[in-house]
Parts: sequence; structure tokens; C-alpha cells
Amino acid sequence: MSMQHQPINVFGLERFFRLAPVYVFALLLLIMTGFAKADPMSMPAMSGPLAANANPLALDLQDPLGKIYVTGALTGLGLYQNNASPGNKEWIADLSNGQVFVQKIDGPVQFFVQAGEYAFPSLGAGYLRSNDTVSATYGAVPQAFLKLVPSSNFSVLIGKLPTLIGDEYTFSFENMNILRGLLWNQEPAVSRGVQGNYTSGPLTISLSWNDGFYSNHYNWVSGLASYAFNGGSDTLAFVGGGNLGRSGTSSSATPFVQNNGEIFNLIWTHTQGPWVISPYLQYTHVPADSLLGIARGASTIGGALLVSYKLNEDWKLAGRAEYISSSGNGALGAPNLLYGAGSDAWSITITPTYQHKQFFVRAEFTYVAASGETPGLALGPTGTDTNQSRVLLETGILF
Repeated sequence: MSMQHQPINVFGLERFFRLAPVYVFALLLLIMTGFAKADPMSMPAMSGPLAANANPLALDLQDPLGKIYVTGALTGLGLYQNNASPGNKEWIADLSNGQVFVQKIDGPVQFFVQAGEYAFPSLGAGYLRSNDTVSATYGAVPQAFLKLVPSSNFSVLIGKLPTLIGDEYTFSFENMNILRGLLWNQEPAVSRGVQGNYTSGPLTISLSWNDGFYSNHYNWVSGLASYAFNGGSDTLAFVGGGNLGRSGTSSSATPFVQNNGEIFNLIWTHTQGPWVISPYLQYTHVPADSLLGIARGASTIGGALLVSYKLNEDWKLAGRAEYISSSGNGALGAPNLLYGAGSDAWSITITPTYQHKQFFVRAEFTYVAASGETPGLALGPTGTDTNQSRVLLETGILF
């Protein structure tokens, strides 16, 4: 998901205190009502190295609701960057997640609701603070859906859904790294719509009718097919999505050009002992469309390697390497998909992580470089710099 606007507000603790009653209320409610231990929740999905609370709290509301689980993430980050984007400073501190997750995970009717504040820090893009991100993108409830489960191998989701596309999730605590990558910047993050899921042994198939990059025009179809083999230690997934019509919507959550295109991923995930290795390929294409003012088509092709290694029960190390190339000629009317039509970029990210029970702290070191850029559309305060380095620290609790 592309973030092009970087308004900046004065950071203050008032946002922490504004969210504090939510957590206090949830804790008091759990104490008064009673709670039970359960397995870690499947939502929000997490790729590691961070792990969800292994013993989430559960409200036993009896029939007809049964157990309702309440979990959450309260995290903050600080970063230093050179060649900062317009509206950004070299030093930034922010609340990266202040969220509560409420869900029912059994029975024929289930649900998931995610509420609070969040930020989407990503490589090679300006940082948008969490309170601005909420108002500019998906609101105070970024994901919420009803889940109908008529059988053990089939389900239907209806609502604000996490995207099927890509190998990195939307929120920072879900991923191997704090910053989402260059390939993530090309992908939708949250879509409104309906999604069917079918599983049969090692095979999983999902198909969704949705509004793509949160456009409120329901003309996107996306799908996923994955197959697990080698005893489940390897999974190969093919993912794709595209706009079947056209949409003129443009906002911080809806990049006009990408929302009128198509995107495909081939993702392999290998797990062995302390290792998680996940390389993936991505292809995107935006066709020419005179009605939308797109004179020439353009594409991107890229690849990424995500790796995580478990050093011991508390310490893990993750890394990511990426390369992405865009096609097209801006002078002939091709759209900008990266740092100007025909530009390329690569990145490297290293993220050591410490987690003990619900508390975690992790550092991150990133470098991104562009080439073939169009002056004014690249990095830095004037869009003419070709590289950016960042050092980050994120800490918090996953309760």
C-alpha cells in the first residue's frame, strides 16, 4: 500500500492516555467475569519472530455467545532517518499500535473486530503518524468481519478484510520486520467485501470479491491457492488480484494507479528447526486507459527474501532483501509506480528481536536505494536523493 502524504503532528503522551481506558476496561471486565486459557488466536495473523500471547484471556458469556477472546497490541517506536521525506523530521517517536482484538473462534457464526490506533511504517516512503494514519486510511476499526462456518473445511467472511495478497501483513507486530517492504508498497492492505475459504488436507483455496485498495467500488477479484508439502514444512502459494472495471477514487488508502491494475505473487515458505525462509516474486501491471487518463501502461516486477532465525527462546534475528523494477516512459504518459516511470529500487533490512512472554523489544537497520529515478519523485526533502537509511526501535506488549 502506497503512502504519499506525510503530515506531521506534535507527538504527545495524550494519545497513550486516551487509549488507556480501553485496556483498563477490558482487564476489569475479564477479572469480574472470569477467564480461561486457550490456544493462541489465529487472528491477527503473525509471521514471527514475534509471537502472540500463548494464553489469551477469554470471556465466558455462556450461550448463545460462548467464549469471547480479548487480546491486543500496545507498541511504540522511535526512528532516525536521513534524507527524510517532506513533512518528516530526522527523529520521530510514535505510537505504532494501540489496538484491541475481540473475536469468537468457534461455532457456525464467528467474528473478529480490531479497533484502535496504528501506523504503517514502510521502506522508502514518508512516515505518517498513527493518529493521522487512522483518519487517512481505515478508521478506528481497520478490520472487522463476520465469519460463517457451515462446515469444518469451508467458511465465508464478510466485512473489512485483510488482503490475500503479498507475503507481509498490514500491522508492524505481525511481520518479521518493523518496516514493511518495497513490494508491500504495491499491495492492497485492507479491502471491504466477501471472501470464501476452502481447505482439503494440504490444499487451501480462497476467493474474494472486494473493493481492492479500499476504493468503495466493488470491482476487484482476488484469490489464493496454497499447497503444503514435505510434512507441512514447505508451502507454495499463488496469489492474484485485479480490477475488473475502473475506479476514479484516489486517497491515502487508495492509490489511483495501482487500484486500476492487477497484481500476482508466487510465495514459497520453508520452515525447518529455528529457520523460517520465505522468498517470493511479485508482478503488477496497470493497463492504458484513456477514460482514466492513463495514456500508456506500466508494470513492476520484483522479488524479496524474508528470513527469520530463532537463536533461543527469547532472541530471534530476521532479515529481508528486495529488488523491484518498474517499466514505462513518463514522457509518453506512463504512470509512476515507484520513483518515476522506469525506476528501480533495492533494499536490505536486519531486525534483531527480544521477546519474553508478552513483552518485546526489537531494533531495525534498513537501507533503500533507487536508480533510474525521476527528479522530484525519489527520496529526500526535494525528491532528488537516491538512498535512505533508517534505524528503528519498537517495543511494547502483545496481551
